[in-house]
Amino acid sequence: MSAQNQVSVFNIANVLTIVRLILIPIFIWLYLQPGSDDSWAPWAVFAIAAITDQLDGHLARKHNLITDFGKLADSIADKALIISALLVLSWDGTLWWWVTIVFIVRELGITLMRMFMVKKKVMAAGMGGKIKMVAQSFGIAGLLIPWHTFLPSMVATGFLWACYALIAIALFFAITSAVEYIREAIRISRDD
Repeated sequence: MSAQNQVSVFNIANVLTIVRLILIPIFIWLYLQPGSDDSWAPWAVFAIAAITDQLDGHLARKHNLITDFGKLADSIADKALIISALLVLSWDGTLWWWVTIVFIVRELGITLMRMFMVKKKVMAAGMGGKIKMVAQSFGIAGLLIPWHTFLPSMVATGFLWACYALIAIALFFAITSAVEYIREAIRISRDD
């Protein structure tokens, strides 16, 4: 029996992943409340959820708490958090729908491809995918901040444009890393 199978599913890393899953509908509900564009609450819940993503992975690796449940649930929680944030930002007109659709199609397509390819070889996340995730997370978090409630209009607009620039960077790396994943999948398929 491997050490991974001996680790309890009920451990701190998995609990944090479950907390993140629970925070997603809370985030959506807070964002959709009247007056939420003046509220820090949606941003705070998104930020806490994003922090649990970093923390659960760190704790799982540091204390050898990696489980099959954790690998699957963590991936689902990450994608659910980002996709829900993209959807609500597009719903209220903060983010263009085409951007959200490109991100969602990329996430679901690459995830399905990686699941299919795992029978032949595990396709690790590349640097482009990691850059995409960081830029996307900070861009989304920035779009959730009610800049206009505490900054002069011109400065708030500047910060918003910086957030859109992060989304553009994320979009670039979403597309380029997807192309790299597809190339790798073709190479792996041909090697068999």
